[in-house]
Amino acid sequence: MNPCPYLKAFLGVHLTRLRTALHDRDRGASAVELAVITAVILAIAFALLAVIRTFVTNQSANITNNNQNGG
Repeated sequence: MNPCPYLKAFLGVHLTRLRTALHDRDRGASAVELAVITAVILAIAFALLAVIRTFVTNQSANITNNNQNGG
């Protein structure tokens, strides 16, 4: 089996998309918007991670204290 026809078709499609994107100037705004949306989602994810980490740390300390106090 020769993978070259598949590879040529794959690269041809991507080359066509690249040429279309380069000629279409309106696509730049959507890329910036996607970057901003991604940054906001990452910020929310890190904030949620911090809240979960704090909760788990506090609960872990409570478990440790209860075990040391005989309870």
